[in-house]
Amino acid sequence: MAIDWEEFLDPYIQTVGELKIKFRGIRKQFRKQKRHSPIEFVTGRVKPVESIKEKMLLRSIDEEHLAQDMQDIAGIRIMVQFVDDVDEVLELLRQRKDMQVVQERDYIHNMKSSGYRSYHVIVEYPVDTIDGQKRVLAEIQIRTLAMNFWATIEHSLNYKYHGDFPEEIKQRLEITAKIAYQLDEEMRQIRDDIKEAQILFDVEKRKLNDGVGNSDDTDEFYR
Repeated sequence: MAIDWEEFLDPYIQTVGELKIKFRGIRKQFRKQKRHSPIEFVTGRVKPVESIKEKMLLRSIDEEHLAQDMQDIAGIRIMVQFVDDVDEVLELLRQRKDMQVVQERDYIHNMKSSGYRSYHVIVEYPVDTIDGQKRVLAEIQIRTLAMNFWATIEHSLNYKYHGDFPEEIKQRLEITAKIAYQLDEEMRQIRDDIKEAQILFDVEKRKLNDGVGNSDDTDEFYR
């Protein structure tokens, strides 16, 4: 029996929407308390049907086990400023009662041979539907801005070369991966100064925005 993709993906769409709202809410709570937020910004997506089908073929996943065996149909990406913020986000995820962490993959301390760095967390999230509660798997990727820049470029090149990079491109990706790593390390050294400056900046910006609008919402356009 063929999958009704719209019906199948609806809980995943709901999951991504709810998780984005919750994680953005965490960021807003930190800022209201004039504290550094480990979450810089949040994005999310549901994997397109064609991409799901391609991965099913690649990984030999049948329709019956799709929901269990493909863990990244619902995807959330949490961007952080500093490598140390990753651990803070992880603690927030592990302590939550509205989702359960079922798997973690640390590609920050165990960088892939390609140079890819990120921390992946698979969570089981309960979605309430008119037919009852459904538990959905979602992948949460936690990255610094430098990690995300490198990964986005590598992902784009992967579409062009289908993973078979020319030697020159491969070498340049290795070099830029090291540069991204060095950037994260340098930013870590001045983390406290940056955090203090940003809090001061946010306080002044809030004064300017008083009575004009919600600075937390408009700020998303600038970050």
